Amino acid sequence: MANVILGLLLLRSMSYYDLIRAFEAGVSLFYSASSGSIKRALDGLHRDGLVEFEGEPGPRGRRVYRVTEAGREAFDTWMRAEITDADLETAALARLHFLGLLDAPSRAEVKGRIEERLLSDLAKLEAFEQHLDALEIPAEFAEIARYQRATLGYGLESTRFALEWFRALE
Repeated sequence: MANVILGLLLLRSMSYYDLIRAFEAGVSLFYSASSGSIKRALDGLHRDGLVEFEGEPGPRGRRVYRVTEAGREAFDTWMRAEITDADLETAALARLHFLGLLDAPSRAEVKGRIEERLLSDLAKLEAFEQHLDALEIPAEFAEIARYQRATLGYGLESTRFALEWFRALE
């Protein structure tokens, strides 16, 4: 959450309410956040010196935030880091959304890390599929196993699709 907020603030300085609208206008398509979680993350970023207030409070005490140099460094570190999140799709799309903030070599590096993680996840899914292929399923569990295999099939196909999609991305 904090890194997504940093990315949004690197695009332009915003108030808390502007950030909520930015999430609603597009980020929410790949990253779910409540107004309370945005506020907590923004307060943490401010407390940690990663964002600061821009100018004096506006009408009704409205404060506009901007990213500090430390915030830019934290954002760059996150963008380039190995993706360890359990939800790869959200982590990958969050980085993809802000990829244009990086220079071309850095974009290729981030894209490569996403592809590496997709390959790793695909290998795990394929190994699990091979494990299941070797099992004998008792008749009373056949319908349960059928839908569990369908779930695995979806995971395999969506991971293959994502891998090919990222490979094709220029």
